[in-house]
Amino acid sequence: MPVNLSAPDPSKLFPVAGVRIGVAEANIRKPGRKDLTVFLLDEGASVGGVFTRNHFCAAPVQLCRQRLDERQPIRALLVNTGNANAGTGEDGLRRARDTCEALAALLNIRPAQVLPFSTGVIMEPLPAERVVAGLPAAIADAQPDHWARAAEGIMTTDTVPKAVSARAMVGGAEITITGTAKGAGMIRPNMATMLGFLATDARVDQALMRQLALELAAGSFNRITIDGDTSTNDSFIVIASNRAANAPITALDSADGQALKRAMLAVARQLAQAIVRDGEGATKFITVRVEGGKTPDECRRVAYAIAHSPLVKTAFFASDPNLGRILAAVGYADIDDLDQTKIELYLDGVHVAAQGGRNPAYREEDGQRVMRQAEITVRVHLGRGSAADTVWTTDLSHEYVSINADYRS
Repeated sequence: MPVNLSAPDPSKLFPVAGVRIGVAEANIRKPGRKDLTVFLLDEGASVGGVFTRNHFCAAPVQLCRQRLDERQPIRALLVNTGNANAGTGEDGLRRARDTCEALAALLNIRPAQVLPFSTGVIMEPLPAERVVAGLPAAIADAQPDHWARAAEGIMTTDTVPKAVSARAMVGGAEITITGTAKGAGMIRPNMATMLGFLATDARVDQALMRQLALELAAGSFNRITIDGDTSTNDSFIVIASNRAANAPITALDSADGQALKRAMLAVARQLAQAIVRDGEGATKFITVRVEGGKTPDECRRVAYAIAHSPLVKTAFFASDPNLGRILAAVGYADIDDLDQTKIELYLDGVHVAAQGGRNPAYREEDGQRVMRQAEITVRVHLGRGSAADTVWTTDLSHEYVSINADYRS
């Protein structure tokens, strides 16, 4: 069961002018599932993306990087679930190219204007012929208001589709932002999430798009972990259709650029947190906030040490306030000159550790009361400076093991 997360209301997902979405059932892995999605972009859209840092990256990731580096004017995104097309070598690249060529032919655009995305089982050949056969139905289904269908069409082990919309005033005009993402396991992205697509109708210079994607990922999808694994297929794409009436944004550090980033980051952060809430087997949503560091980077290292620890995560699942495990994780977070006598630990409002040891006023029943909650904040103060950072994670349950043991069946 996802933690305080429900499926989005389609009526509250705003169409983004210049973007149409179509979804089809292509029987890529299992019959009767929405598993093929196309995003069709009007001419003139600006597109940027960031991708997994896993060196064993999937064929579609390789093609996307190449095409964005070549600054091709992107006109379509092609997404399949059920098969990751990773660990498939040159044959996987050929199959990814074949599907892009088929979609390009149907849309009368160049193959290099199509970005492919795959998610699912690794080291199995992509059934390209099924993808190609499903493309006409996906194109015929394409509508501006199909964001909820897209959220369903990109799911794998997710239990709830994930999509968010917002409107904001930027550059003297109202803009629309809508995004969708998928992911529930193999989540500790170094850039984004397994798959995420965020679109706005704002007018944004193409030269800014990669940096915008990087900065949005840094504040959202780069702050989540479920199991510490970085996928072979992580991809986060940001689209600006350039159809709104705002003054064109040509610098991210301008007032309009910062307003756009704030609005888009709010949506990206909701999507990222939705992935954590729907983590495989998750029963709790945990915020890990580390303050008082010398740099944000060392705060992040401490936060991830806590969030990745199987001992910490299983304690949260059991609602067991065995909180010395958190202090142990702080200690092995690779800060050589850490002074443990300055460490303060809080569980929500409960002051657990003071000056590196158990707070004399701490009572076990207070810790257990917080641990029983579905949403918990762990706050650590390092006593080293003024930097801070936050990550979001889950507990680790029996169900996580069951899901992943049965994933291919």
